[in-house]
Amino acid sequence: MVGLAQVGRPWKKDRAKRPSSSAQQNSPKIHEGWWAYKEVVQGSFVPVPSFWGLVNSAWNLCSVGKRQSPVNIETSHMIFDPFLTPLRINTGGRKVSGTMYNTGRHVSLRLDKEHLVNISGGPMTYSHRLEEIRLHFGSEDSQGSEHLLNGQAFSGEVQLIHYNHELYTNVTEAAKSPNGLVVVSIFIKVSDSSNPFLNRMLNRDTITRITYKNDAYLLQGLNIEELYPETSSFITYDGSMTIPPCYETASWIIMNKPVYITRMQMHSLRLLSQNQPSQIFLSMSDNFRPVQPLNNRCIRTNINFSLQGKDCPNNRAQKLQYRVNEWLLK
Repeated sequence: MVGLAQVGRPWKKDRAKRPSSSAQQNSPKIHEGWWAYKEVVQGSFVPVPSFWGLVNSAWNLCSVGKRQSPVNIETSHMIFDPFLTPLRINTGGRKVSGTMYNTGRHVSLRLDKEHLVNISGGPMTYSHRLEEIRLHFGSEDSQGSEHLLNGQAFSGEVQLIHYNHELYTNVTEAAKSPNGLVVVSIFIKVSDSSNPFLNRMLNRDTITRITYKNDAYLLQGLNIEELYPETSSFITYDGSMTIPPCYETASWIIMNKPVYITRMQMHSLRLLSQNQPSQIFLSMSDNFRPVQPLNNRCIRTNINFSLQGKDCPNNRAQKLQYRVNEWLLK
């Protein structure tokens, strides 16, 4: 394994053949890439989120599903669940390598299969394997995250997508199957300092290697544990993937502290193009799906409010004094 000193090298092989998400492979080929987060400045119609479920029958859950993601998390309605244990991340004590892509929609880091990263605990009955890390971010600091907290967005959101490797052979199979996926979500805030893991991805030498759609770059010597904020607290609910086909097979775990990137790193993200070099520049920013109805789903947390937990149907009557705003929103 190459040491930590070697940041990475350009990697172009077969890059155009890679889909922007493994889950999209389940859709008819003619449709698999035919969706967008925002309207195209010029050219033919490409469906934005409100049309995802209408243009392809395989994506109908995007419109009619009752457990869709992302959602707005109202902290006053959360339920303390004493049976939620801390997350356990198993890296085997080794660093990992992965290829960073500009998919045209996300900055995506997909791990190689040499050193596997598994996660368990929390709401999980099974162990799940990390497949991809995906970044969402806004054109301005007041937006960018997919989930909202008490109606407020963050500058971005890191999503670590895991699949149930005990029941399924790969992420494509798991994405359309019960108990298939677990997504760990971490809010991003702009600060004077940077998370060490994100700094590896977003430093100028690295991020400029994936300026255009289908660009790819190999990173080595990554420590996944460095990406996690220093907290064992989280929020969890049952939902869906936030891209077509919007399968409702994902358990979401939202960490109770954000990670930070610098203003320059956020600026570099906004300079990434959705298109290839020969096409008009269109920033990848604002690559988030709008929040979806909660539909009486229960949002649980392992944050102990020193109050007796209640059943989910009664959660609206319970007014919890949750001080999340003191550290997240100031």
